[in-house]
Amino acid sequence: MKIALIYDAIYPYVKGGAEKRLWELGTRLAAGGHEVHLFGMKFWDGPDTIEQTGVHLHGVCRPMGLYSGGRRSIRQAVWFSLCIIPPLMRERFDLIDCQQFPYVSCISAKIVAVTKRTPLVITWIEVWGDYWYEYLGLSGWVGRSLEKRIARFRNPVIAISHLTARRLRELYNRPVQAIVPVGIDFPTLRSVPPAPEQTDLIFIGRLIREKNPELLVSAVKLLSVRFPGIRVAIIGEGPEQETIRALIDTGGLGSSITFHPFFSDHRDIIACLKASKVFVLPSVREGFGITALEALACGLPVVTVDHPANAIGDLVTNENGFFSSCSPEDLAEKIGCALERHEAMRTACILTAEAFGWDRIVTDLERFYESLVRSGNGGR
Repeated sequence: MKIALIYDAIYPYVKGGAEKRLWELGTRLAAGGHEVHLFGMKFWDGPDTIEQTGVHLHGVCRPMGLYSGGRRSIRQAVWFSLCIIPPLMRERFDLIDCQQFPYVSCISAKIVAVTKRTPLVITWIEVWGDYWYEYLGLSGWVGRSLEKRIARFRNPVIAISHLTARRLRELYNRPVQAIVPVGIDFPTLRSVPPAPEQTDLIFIGRLIREKNPELLVSAVKLLSVRFPGIRVAIIGEGPEQETIRALIDTGGLGSSITFHPFFSDHRDIIACLKASKVFVLPSVREGFGITALEALACGLPVVTVDHPANAIGDLVTNENGFFSSCSPEDLAEKIGCALERHEAMRTACILTAEAFGWDRIVTDLERFYESLVRSGNGGR
């Protein structure tokens, strides 16, 4: 099959769970003999189209900032969505898979699919619903209306988690044809030795409000009394990073918390996970939570927030982690429990992750794609 994947942010130039998932799927589909084209913003120098690990990368526009004022840039989303139409129209694909973010690109993909009579599937990462009003204030009705509109497209739908599938059904009465989650590259993971710098806690993620990194800093301040000399690694970048640095400085936590930008080599992330004891991600919004899954695969219990929009909740049980409220005191208490029990929980953590091998996930996706191509079912 000749497959077009659409997402504005391309891994490894932008590091995030959705980007990593799409890259892993794309490279594995290419290795399986399919011709895979990924359309996104151009993060590299040289030609607009290059090939990496068997995937054809199409840079359709310059890499405008994904965030503006701490929020996803509407201007960037609209510009990217306009720019993907011409290159998609120049080629004929067997199937187009458009990621739901940043929404407007789904409309562009729909235009191309109808014009070229190509099957189109929309992959949903998250469903925001009324969160749009919290995110954009009174202007949130625009995002909410657009999300509802995209959900009503007749095209087949993939969800990356059971939570996303449930929210699509509950909010928009939208059935999901397939759930294709994030996976784990176990051979690579097992080959990576732990990093030399040992830590007690590790946070990995974009430094944005929804992931609540400042909540972790506040919890560490409380934990430093119960666990003197506690060592914490925060790995990430984003609009909240200067705020987080300031909180670390004002809290006198510079000797406890080390701050790292995202590593260029994902193996370094795995090495840091293996050198830690507990993974903490107090996020209220996760479409899946790939870093939480990788932490479980490395044997780390996960501490996260109990929130209806946090898909990490589908991974965490009493045997492999803890749920907290959004208070520093409760988060500190749950982290303390995880630190005391992390060795005993290790086996349960790894067993949970073993259900998410990439080979099975890619095989399921490949079969789903082939069924759409055979039937011509693109909901055009």
